[in-house]
Amino acid sequence: MGVFREARQARLRQLEVTALIALQCGLAAAVSWEVAHGLLGVATPVFAPSAAVGTIVAALGQRARRTVELLVGVAIGILVSDGLLLLIGYGPWQTGLVVALSVGFALFMVGRSGALVAQAGSSAVLIATLSAATPAVRWQRIEESVVGAVVGLVVVALLLPLNPMRVLDRAAAPIVGTLAAELDRVARALDEHEPDLAVQALERLRALEPDLGRMHEAMNGAEEVVRLAPARWKRRSDVERYRHAIDHLDPIVLECRELARWAANGLQQGERVPGPLRDAVAAVAATVRAARRAGPRGRQLTPIRAAACDVARLAGRASESGLGQFGQGMVTQLRTIASDQIRSTGCDADTANRMVLEAAEARRREATTRPAAGE
Repeated sequence: MGVFREARQARLRQLEVTALIALQCGLAAAVSWEVAHGLLGVATPVFAPSAAVGTIVAALGQRARRTVELLVGVAIGILVSDGLLLLIGYGPWQTGLVVALSVGFALFMVGRSGALVAQAGSSAVLIATLSAATPAVRWQRIEESVVGAVVGLVVVALLLPLNPMRVLDRAAAPIVGTLAAELDRVARALDEHEPDLAVQALERLRALEPDLGRMHEAMNGAEEVVRLAPARWKRRSDVERYRHAIDHLDPIVLECRELARWAANGLQQGERVPGPLRDAVAAVAATVRAARRAGPRGRQLTPIRAAACDVARLAGRASESGLGQFGQGMVTQLRTIASDQIRSTGCDADTANRMVLEAAEARRREATTRPAAGE
């Protein structure tokens, strides 16, 4: 039931963000049409609403750059095509030539396709096909595009800015959920001596790459929102804290993959699995969930650090119980994961490593001071 509840919540978050972006597009299209009609005197504005919507639907974190690309692309298309058409005239082959040269020049400038290249090509087509009949279209196109781009930025920055924490929460949810679930699967594989379960966990952890990519895109978008939208400036410290945690999420996911791989290999080779090793893996999953419960503001950092120290302590117990090659590999990964989890809460590397070492030493002292049976 917990999996279905999380999926439903993720879907609701997706719908909420989608609805807001759709509302932003509708508002920006209406406002830009009115501004272009009233300010520029355009009877039926087309390019202003198009530029406004293009600015808004650009990937989060790329709107400012997309707007610049859009305007530069329009300028390239107009300048290249208008200059050539004055020399070679109008017609089908002239249209093909100016479009090819406009797109080629834009690609040469940026080295890749994108908004700039698309706008250069579409502007060249427009000038080549309409300029003979409507000379004003040359500058009307760029004026409308400027109006639309500005209106689009105003809408996303001032009128209806996204909540950056909701964007981040939506992107992080599938990663955290999968990471905790697959770590539980590895712990179950160790408990039941089922290597296939560990292999399944490894494959699902490898499949997180697209989610990690979306997480970084969302992070860029959240940083853009708190930079551009005054109403979201108060969230800057929260976004910075989230950035710090995300910077450690990639290595933690990689280390958990390695943990699953060591577990699968060890089980396939028939190595013994002491209870503390299984418990340490389950403790990593508990630490991931503790980080999730801490919330976007990261106020509850002590439970996360304590849970990570439990991982190190249990890994120390497992190491003392006599492990094979793959078991020792798991212990190394567990200690590295614990250190990175502590670092994700704001500790520097030296402090995190010292906490992990102290947790292991505490376990060792406990083992050496425990009275023998019968004393």
